[in-house]
Amino acid sequence: MKHDWKPGTMIYPLPAVMVTCGKDPSEYNIITIGWVGTICTNPPMCYISVRPERHSYPILKRNMEFVINLTNRHMAYATDWCGVTSGKEYNKFEEMKLTPGKATLVSAPTIKESPLCIECRVKEVMALGSHDMFIADVVNV
Repeated sequence: MKHDWKPGTMIYPLPAVMVTCGKDPSEYNIITIGWVGTICTNPPMCYISVRPERHSYPILKRNMEFVINLTNRHMAYATDWCGVTSGKEYNKFEEMKLTPGKATLVSAPTIKESPLCIECRVKEVMALGSHDMFIADVVNV
């Protein structure tokens, strides 16, 4: 027998990724995001959804670029820590001993320790409620 529940997001599990943003080292930040995914194959596009109160939000809005850094088991602690700690108070790269790398086509840094980095350029920001969705073109992998 099936039961009705109140509306909610029940599509789990979701990947946790580390998104990097910032144009220069003084504003580099890492935000761990679970609301992320592919939205189009041709052209290649993806999205991240971010709460406006997060430290990375104005950095993303100002620069309109980010990098999705996939994680692995060696990065599990850093992935969790970067999701529960604010970049207002800590330099997450330094604290987690992660290395900012130079992306090929965007100004946001990569995480050198990441096995795969997806460079993205924002096309549109859509206000949805608790989160804003950053719809982006994938410009380099």
